[in-house]
Amino acid sequence: MTAAIYSIGAVAKMLGVPTATLRTWEERYGIVMPDRSPGGHRLYTRDHVEQLRFVLRSIEQGMQPADAHRLLKDRLGDHPDAKVAITGSETRLVIMLAERDPHAAELAEYFLRTEGYETIMALEAREAEAVFEERSPHLAVVDLLISGGAGPDLCRTFRERGALVLAISPLESRDEALEYGADAFLQKPLDPLQLVSTVKDLLGQSAFLRTEVLSS
Repeated sequence: MTAAIYSIGAVAKMLGVPTATLRTWEERYGIVMPDRSPGGHRLYTRDHVEQLRFVLRSIEQGMQPADAHRLLKDRLGDHPDAKVAITGSETRLVIMLAERDPHAAELAEYFLRTEGYETIMALEAREAEAVFEERSPHLAVVDLLISGGAGPDLCRTFRERGALVLAISPLESRDEALEYGADAFLQKPLDPLQLVSTVKDLLGQSAFLRTEVLSS
């Protein structure tokens, strides 16, 4: 499978950083260096995104951008494409994906985990109910067609138990989803950035990032 490549605009949205800040950091510190397309567009890999997230986390902990990049350089050593670990003691927000399509669930899980959320998956309605009881997620993403159409009942149940609910469906079911108790609705196939944006709108800021620390 070909690794995902992100534009600077996509990375900016994923991390909540202005594109101008990413450009400034690249030019000023030369640590996170995306490839360039023949047309000159910046091309970021997932490792680049994680490296930038490391920088942001370091800034959040009180470092200046220059010091954060110096620390990243030390961590990477002679391997600019190495993975870096983000540490922290904060409690991550938990999202449950009640999704009938395993491939779609894995894709959504990847993008949500990239944003710092903890995710758990359930591919059947009964499993979703059991997982909900065990983990008490902050947000449930529910495919309305899961288990032959059990999604509406899951929406009502999870909402009554205090979770936020994002309903999804390949059908245009916006009005019905709201009647079922969902807080928001997205039509499939899901755009990853739209999914992340909607989740952030529902839950507030990412578990990792706060925008006030993103000064360059």
